[in-house]
Amino acid sequence: MITGAGSGIGQAIASKFAAHGASIRILDVNQEGASITSEQIRKNGGDASIHICDVTDQSQVNAAFADLVGRERIHILVNNAGVSHIGTVESTTEADFDRLVRVNIKGFYNCMHAIMPHMRDNGGGVILNMASIAGSAGLADRFAYSMTKGAVIAMTYSVARDYLAHNIRCNCISPARVHTPFVDDYLKKTYPGREQEMFGKLAKSQPIGRMAEPGEVASLALFLCSDEASFITGADYPLDGGFFNLRG
Repeated sequence: MITGAGSGIGQAIASKFAAHGASIRILDVNQEGASITSEQIRKNGGDASIHICDVTDQSQVNAAFADLVGRERIHILVNNAGVSHIGTVESTTEADFDRLVRVNIKGFYNCMHAIMPHMRDNGGGVILNMASIAGSAGLADRFAYSMTKGAVIAMTYSVARDYLAHNIRCNCISPARVHTPFVDDYLKKTYPGREQEMFGKLAKSQPIGRMAEPGEVASLALFLCSDEASFITGADYPLDGGFFNLRG
């Protein structure tokens, strides 16, 4: 089960998992994006279904999860639904702050809260949360976003610890900049006519000299959710192109 699989990283994760034989259940508020992802999976011979759900609404999440677990066992939950934000503590409005908390923190909580009894009572499972290097590093103009991703990392550790005895593994991935449609849209809106110049500057801010591709994040996600990673839980994996250790 993957939340926020309608575009970018979520789409890549859904496609990668499907290519390795997983049946994909897409929970997304974005009907159009979810349909594109589902159709791509089916065209490639995979199995996918769409379940429209606002992860910020616990009643919707509970209903969607109850419907799914009533019909099949869910082995993996990938929490990927999220929104970004640019701003300092002064420029972040209360509405901005509340929206980031609802989607990036409460949305993850709602999904883990809903799936946990099912996994606990059926022999275990795997939860993978999508965080960000912003949750561990002091990035400029990312006040609210960084706060939410720090919370995702903390929730990951807590869940991993609490459910060790129930064979439930919980990890998170913290990517640096990933080349998604969000990046292109941001550059188009913020730097009209200078998109290529600014893209180059953002790419070079990673020591490796480029942004990650969504497929690279998906490959790590696939590994962490596979049996090959059965000894890994309570870990935050930076996918950062050397950001943390190779700067300067």
